Amino acid sequence: MSVSTEAPRLARRVRLRYDEVRDQHVLLLPERVIVLSESAAQILGLVDGERDEAAIIAELQRRYPDADLAEDVREFLAQARTNKWLQSEARR
Repeated sequence: MSVSTEAPRLARRVRLRYDEVRDQHVLLLPERVIVLSESAAQILGLVDGERDEAAIIAELQRRYPDADLAEDVREFLAQARTNKWLQSEARR
């Protein structure tokens, strides 16, 4: 799977929040709440419209140097795009 050079960001009506009642991160969508795993929350926390996939992966590799996570991150971001949680910005 190739690395996207576009910088993903959360889609317009999607919000990443920490839900104190659930003690977990969630994505808030119109009329839906998605409870996230810790890994998903870590990835989406880096999705800011500035970092491309390579930068997101590099930051996660810095945080977790013993983990081989590049392919999992790419797959998660691809699925998040399919689910319309993300939109991409062309890097300038």
